[in-house]
Amino acid sequence: MAEQVKVATTEDQFLKTGAQYKESLRDGRDVWEGGHKVDDVTEHPALGPGIDLMAEMFDAQFDPELRDITTYVDPVDGCRYSRSWQIPRTIQDLQDRRRLIEYTSLKTCGTFGRPPDLAPLVSVGLIARKPTFEGSNPPFAKNNPSFAKNIQSFYEYGRANNWIMAEILVDPQTDRSRPSSESPALLRVTAQEESGIRVKGAKSVGSIAAQANGILFTNLNRPDFPPEACIWAATPTASEGLRLLCREAVSHPGAASFDHPLASKGEEADQLLVFRDVLIPNDFVFNVGDPDLVRLYGPVILWVHWHILSRMWVKAKLFVGTAQAVVEALGTFSIPQVRAAIADLIEYEQTLKAFVIASENLAFLSEGGVMAPNMNMVTAGRLFSIASYPRIIHTVQEVCGQGLVMRFPESMFDNPETGQYLDELLPGNDITARDKVRLMNFAWDLTSSSLAGRTELFENVNATPAPFLRERLYAEVPKDEYLRMARDAAGV
Repeated sequence: MAEQVKVATTEDQFLKTGAQYKESLRDGRDVWEGGHKVDDVTEHPALGPGIDLMAEMFDAQFDPELRDITTYVDPVDGCRYSRSWQIPRTIQDLQDRRRLIEYTSLKTCGTFGRPPDLAPLVSVGLIARKPTFEGSNPPFAKNNPSFAKNIQSFYEYGRANNWIMAEILVDPQTDRSRPSSESPALLRVTAQEESGIRVKGAKSVGSIAAQANGILFTNLNRPDFPPEACIWAATPTASEGLRLLCREAVSHPGAASFDHPLASKGEEADQLLVFRDVLIPNDFVFNVGDPDLVRLYGPVILWVHWHILSRMWVKAKLFVGTAQAVVEALGTFSIPQVRAAIADLIEYEQTLKAFVIASENLAFLSEGGVMAPNMNMVTAGRLFSIASYPRIIHTVQEVCGQGLVMRFPESMFDNPETGQYLDELLPGNDITARDKVRLMNFAWDLTSSSLAGRTELFENVNATPAPFLRERLYAEVPKDEYLRMARDAAGV
């Protein structure tokens, strides 16, 4: 519990406990769920459980066994910070940073597509490409902000305050037959003041925005974008004029952990963000009016995509472990077809492992001196992960058999009128009926529940749809060497 964790000492001045994180969310933010305004997101049944889960990740910063995974000591100032904000300068730094990804991914069983350690990697990516921002001076930016200076100061602010952020780029789903510039949803600058810029419009799929301290957002470049829509900035979630509208909850908050071992822990909530004349302070503006900087999204977001690939690997390991636990409980592990199904899951997991390790071993220093995972390995790995994902989910479901259909709540076991039959008729191989059903309940939450359905849909959007990734991979990979090899071999 958060109350049992020690209060931050001088050594931990840049870290938050779970209780401090929850208190930081009680800031008057304008959040709506189920048609009602939310008074306190930390106590709300649809938002609170996910916040509790993330609060445990904050408390892990003070756990001696997890401290070196969740935090690091900056070699320059000697202070300890959340590893979410670590800037990798070496391949070893990348590997150490991945240990945090593995922790947060396992903590959420991979159901948080944007866990609390993801969005800070956007800030890391901006630092990595900072020299490109140095010379930007678009005519539209009246106040001539120093974008590179803002990138550095915002990074230091987020790290010093142990911020959780939401990273948002998706536009609301509207009539795509109309030019983007005509949509009232297009986020754009409406005025430039001495203290900052005013923006109006909307962004969508704001995962964890209502559960985070701040929001880091941009518009993806399109040919018809006007200069005022070329924005890259950040803002506190409680900014005046920012309204967050939550989609329907897909988890089962308040449910017994036996009935829903995963879904009872809450979820990352998604929001539609409505910017109603929001003032963004100059210090939080990284681009306004420069389309060339908007086109840097891919290179900046590389570390986020590496995070996605690493999380998918962790989830793949969980699929293998769940399926193996199920076949051992059912006693079907000696059937060749069942072993082949498990091998298919292992092949998926080992291939993702290879992509992750290769992306790190082939890393390179960016122009800003940040160690960057290999883009081709990351893109190919993400493409493989999402193209295979539906088949992998189906394979886990198949090895579970009727167990996913015939699940029973804990109340049925506890009632002597019904529990005696379940205990007698449903035991497995060296496992009680109760534990076998608990295992099936977990497999249901992981692969078949509304939470699992949302996660599967999100993975495809979050990792970028496969056709786009194939086009990107074709464009990214240098093919001249391969072409020369083939022509030489063919004698052409």
